This record gives sequence, structure tokens and C-alpha cells, in this order.
Amino acid sequence: MTIYPSVTKSADGRYHAPFSVLDLAPIVAGSNASDALRRSLDLAQHAEKWGYQRFWLAEHHNMAGVASSATAVVIGHIAAGTSTIRVGSGGIMLPNHAPLMVAEQFGTLESLFPGRIDLGLGRAPGSDQPAARAIRRGLTSSGQDFPALLGELRSYLDGTSIGVQAVPGRGLAIPIWLLGSSGFSAELAGRLGLPFAFASHFSPEYVLPALELYRTSFQPSLVLEKPHAMVAINVFAADTDEEARRLATSQQLQFLRLIRGGGGPLEPPVDSMDSIWPSEHERTIVEGQQRFSAIGSPSTIRAKLRELQELTQADEWIAAGQIYEHAARLHSYELLAEVVREGF
Repeated sequence: MTIYPSVTKSADGRYHAPFSVLDLAPIVAGSNASDALRRSLDLAQHAEKWGYQRFWLAEHHNMAGVASSATAVVIGHIAAGTSTIRVGSGGIMLPNHAPLMVAEQFGTLESLFPGRIDLGLGRAPGSDQPAARAIRRGLTSSGQDFPALLGELRSYLDGTSIGVQAVPGRGLAIPIWLLGSSGFSAELAGRLGLPFAFASHFSPEYVLPALELYRTSFQPSLVLEKPHAMVAINVFAADTDEEARRLATSQQLQFLRLIRGGGGPLEPPVDSMDSIWPSEHERTIVEGQQRFSAIGSPSTIRAKLRELQELTQADEWIAAGQIYEHAARLHSYELLAEVVREGF
């Protein structure tokens, strides 16, 4: 049975939580994918030094601002450049792939980097309809076949498949996480007794119902005796609240383009969004997307993390940070690591 670290509370009343990094390998304006992947490795190396538990990468397609589309390849790149931090997917969109191929890819990664690979799985396409067509994913697919695909994948890894073997992969104890932004994967993870990670960094409105559904539907398994939930949040930390709010405008600009149906590289931050909001409606949507975000100086971050911990009772946290300047992104994660180390 895999041992998962969990939040504890010390005698002085502070929470001490396992924190991880969720990286989208952002391609920033004026840069390219090569630079993005180099910066991701640099961030991972710093995250390892600062004591982060995991470094996860996400699968997205047809997005000009994301360089981690070939997620398993990037995981290998990050794992090869680090030595102790766990590296994994947050996540692989399973309906985009043949389960055998996923088992072989992650079996290979686990064989190369024993005891350091996580396999987080989602059921969304991670793309738009043209990209879904290019992936050869059926346009009528709603992800309802996800449980069957998951069962097939697990059979390759646990050695119960008949006729076809995943080599490498068969018999390797690669931790599987189910990821979600709604109740489907939450309930499935609970019924299967698997750890669950919720994407509140872009779907904050459903985090509490999903966590409740996961916990109430949980059945002990060979993997877990009790529920284990990780919550993803946005973190923008800086020396002052004002600077942190400025850093967060890059993500606000990104959200604004997405709700208009556009994309593009991550843009530089701006001093104020007041002249950029085209309507109060769009402003409300974008600011709502950042409800599960910690934005501010270390003292502000500490207070927000405590509030969110008491609200969600999360077992682990994973922080995303869509920050334009690489030095500022490193500083943000360093400040967060200091807050986590001291407790919140």
C-alpha cells in the first residue's frame, strides 16, 4: 500500500502540508517552446531544493501558450534533470490515448526513474474540437468510457490483462490519481479507493461538492484505507500584495482570451486591469476563476492557505503559477515554500 503524505497540525495550531508544483510549461510572449521547457526544468530543480513533494505537468493540445502537450516526454525530461522529487502527470487525458500505450510509456518512465513517477489521469480532451479530431478522438465522446479505459489501463499495470502485456509496465506499482473538475471522477475515485485531485485552480465553484462526493463514496482498497484528496490552487506570491496582484494579471489576461474563444502565449503583467475589462460580466467571470487563489505577500499567502485548508480539509496541495517572468515565478514558489515550511 502506497503511503501518501498528509496535512498535520502542530501544537502551535499551524498546518504543515505537503505542497507540489503544477506546471503548464508556459510559452510566454516573445519566447518559444524550447525556452519554456528549459524554464520548466529549472523550476523543477528549484522545487526539489525547496522541498516540494511532486512536480506535475498537464496535457493540453492546440494551445499556443502551453509546451507540455507531449506530457510523458516532458516528464522524462524533468525526471532526468532532477533526483528526488516525484514527477508525474496532472494529467494524462486517458480518452485521448490507447491504455496500452499509456501503460508502456509510464512503465518506461518508472523503469528509468524507479519510485518517482505519478500517473494522474483525466477524462477531458484537453483540447478543442479540431484538436480532438486530429487526435482521432471521436467527437461524440463525452468521457463516459473513462471507467472502462481506466480498468483496461490498470489491468496492464497490475498484470491481470489477458493476451497482451505492457512491457515495460506490467507489475510496476505506479501510483494512479484521478483528476477532475466535476463530480464524475470524484465519485469514481471514491468507489475505486484511489487518490483524487481536484482542479480548483480553474474550476473553483465545484471543489467542495466534489470533495464531499469523493469522501462519501470512498471505499477502502489495496491502494488506500481512507480518502486522500489533493487540491490545486493558483499561487502568486511576491514581496508585497501589490506586486503579487500585478503578477496575477497575466493569468487574468489569459482567462479573458479563453472565455472569448482565443488563446496565445502568456502575456506580461499589467499595472491595472481596469481599462482592459470590456464588460462587468467578463470581469466577474475572470475574477471568479481566481477564487481559489492565494495572491499576495507571505503573510497574505499564509492567511489564505489557512482559510482554504480549514474550508476543504485537503490532504495535499498543488500550486499552479502562470507568471510571465521566470525570475518572478521562481521567487513566488520560493516564498510559498517558506510559508509552507514555517506552517500556516
